[in-house]
Amino acid sequence: MANLPLILTVADYARLMPLATGMVKPAGIDLTLLLGRSGSWPERAAMLRRALTDPVVHGGESSMAGHLRRVEAGDRSHVAIPVFPLRNFTARDLYVRKDGPVRTAKDLIGKRVGMYDWVASGSIWYRHFLHFIGVDPASLQWWIGEVDEPRITSHVYTLPNGVHGVPPGKALSEMLIAGELDALLSPPRPRKYHHVNGPITRLFPDFRAIETDYFRQTGMFPPQHLIVLRRPVWEANKWMAHALTDAFISGNDMFDAAQRGFPYVSPWLEAELEQTEAVMGTDFHPYGFEKNRRAIEVFANQAYDLGIVGRRIPPEEYFAEFLEA
Repeated sequence: MANLPLILTVADYARLMPLATGMVKPAGIDLTLLLGRSGSWPERAAMLRRALTDPVVHGGESSMAGHLRRVEAGDRSHVAIPVFPLRNFTARDLYVRKDGPVRTAKDLIGKRVGMYDWVASGSIWYRHFLHFIGVDPASLQWWIGEVDEPRITSHVYTLPNGVHGVPPGKALSEMLIAGELDALLSPPRPRKYHHVNGPITRLFPDFRAIETDYFRQTGMFPPQHLIVLRRPVWEANKWMAHALTDAFISGNDMFDAAQRGFPYVSPWLEAELEQTEAVMGTDFHPYGFEKNRRAIEVFANQAYDLGIVGRRIPPEEYFAEFLEA
């Protein structure tokens, strides 16, 4: 029996290369990964859109928050598998004006803060982190819009009362430099960020230390994206959800083994891996349902607390089709 052809879109994360090159193959599936290029944020955004809308492909990388909203709405057009190609800590993404009024976490309270999106996965984890550092997100004056150019997400939604859209023609980084904002939460570094000489700098220059504390106290290495399949594709061959997940896990393991065997991507990667494993263990970027159950629950509950979804969605409902198959 011939293997099933399957095309998925993803960003060009190094962790996915064992599957992209065919070194790891899912059982019974001829997998093609269509990749973004050169770590491009716009190309990654295009890959996420194509996963949901391009009839040529069968699924791919998608927003965790987007899938959560679909589940709440009863839209089961896409089936999620517990593979999380993107995780990111968030202290590094909190930027301030170098000569501005925000010097500590407490200085944020009551201030004007820009953010690239209100309902995106990363923005949900940002507010989880703000709680961790003692800042109630409700105490902030929020402005939502483009960081620089181009915009990296394109959700369609109505901003809640008290949350402002950026005026047309303005970008959040420009507003921060001009003193119209006091801080900025952004996944890509703003163009005018520089750790020494830029007008934009990080609130937490030693972000590793506070992210380590965050992990130790919460257990969270925040997953933000997952892999989805078009429902008709999954319904025709439900076994593929587990075959794909197993292959992604094997590819993940192969990538980790390669980094440990040849730790030459950066001069001190070996020391970096040892330090990371001392805090997070050897499987610090896990795939699979059980290993991520708690993170999914925290994420869904945070989205509910923020009013992004109207009810608490348990992990079993979020991955209902995967658990059914």
